[in-house]
Amino acid sequence: MRFLLLFKTDKPPEPGVPPCKQNLPEMAKLIGELKDAGVLLSTEGLQPPAKGARVKLSAGKLKVTDGPFAEAKEMIAGVALVQVKSKAEAIELAKRFITIAGEGESEIFEVMEQGEHASSPSESARGRAVAR
Repeated sequence: MRFLLLFKTDKPPEPGVPPCKQNLPEMAKLIGELKDAGVLLSTEGLQPPAKGARVKLSAGKLKVTDGPFAEAKEMIAGVALVQVKSKAEAIELAKRFITIAGEGESEIFEVMEQGEHASSPSESARGRAVAR
């Protein structure tokens, strides 16, 4: 099973400074370990929202907004694509990453494999209220 881990922070880094600068050696060690084990398929840190844009389709019209995004309370600081046997394993990996990266949160999404279909909206809604 593949999972996408999104790492969010409500404290954007200073321009040009990695979000977890003080923990780079520890993060590099974790990334190396997970790549060697074949678990980590990809990982990337993201530039601040000021370098990004949003594309929105509403009522048939496209709107492009350049960053930064004033209404954003948090930003996605990094992503990782992992291949593990279960959601529980993906959660454990997210815990390891976030512990090194620092304050913030991680959202975990299972990637649909070719030929799979998304569950019904009612099933998705029921799953959202589960606390960990």
